Amino acid sequence: MSQADDIARFLRQKVELGEGSVVVEKASSEVVAQPKPRWMKDAPEIPGPGIRVEAPEPDMLAANPLQDMDLQRLTTEIASCTKCKLCNGRTNTVPGEGPLDAKLMVVGEAPGVNEDLQGRPFVGRAGKLLDDILAAIDLPRQSVYICNILKCRPDKNRNPEAAEIEACIPHLYRQIELVKPSVILAVGSVAAGALLGTRKSLGQLRNQIHEFRGTPLIVTYHPAALLRNPNWKKPTWDDVRIARQLVDRSS
Repeated sequence: MSQADDIARFLRQKVELGEGSVVVEKASSEVVAQPKPRWMKDAPEIPGPGIRVEAPEPDMLAANPLQDMDLQRLTTEIASCTKCKLCNGRTNTVPGEGPLDAKLMVVGEAPGVNEDLQGRPFVGRAGKLLDDILAAIDLPRQSVYICNILKCRPDKNRNPEAAEIEACIPHLYRQIELVKPSVILAVGSVAAGALLGTRKSLGQLRNQIHEFRGTPLIVTYHPAALLRNPNWKKPTWDDVRIARQLVDRSS
């Protein structure tokens, strides 16, 4: 047997290992077991398909004035936006933040008080909890693109109105086009409903792999909701681990 045949044989070799390890196949007679990440312990299986949102037709994209904007120009556009009444009460716009090569994009509904003051998404207690969740699946905040459906804070932290979402969501669409995340994590029913075009409850949308213009989308609870109801932490932990597995699959 030639050396090439020997290498091919070992590359095809499969070894069953116990829980807590994975196989790394090498082009030699040695098969090395490496520990699984902690977040993989008892992780749920990847679920079946849900709602699929098709990409718009090319002629619709051509009519979009944001289509030629890079992220810097888009941020400038958001800062000067007056397309809805929320521009009258904002302290800062909150466009979003994160690297252009982020594998995961987290999308919430709208900025709150702290976000409006700082111009950054997901700060304060809910933001700290999101940071902890991301760190637990080995995706630190600085590696994730984080943004909201709305880029301005609704007064009294109320839910966004349909007209406000319609005016602002093209900014998010362009962010998704620019970042090209492997997976979108929609946190909260408002974000999920706006992206998927549905009024289904969050409970009805969980445990499915939805698809937004070709990108897998997972729905889970908003971190602020977890602060109000700790019972939702376990299902959220399952949801984010499904998202993390999809990120790994994409790689």
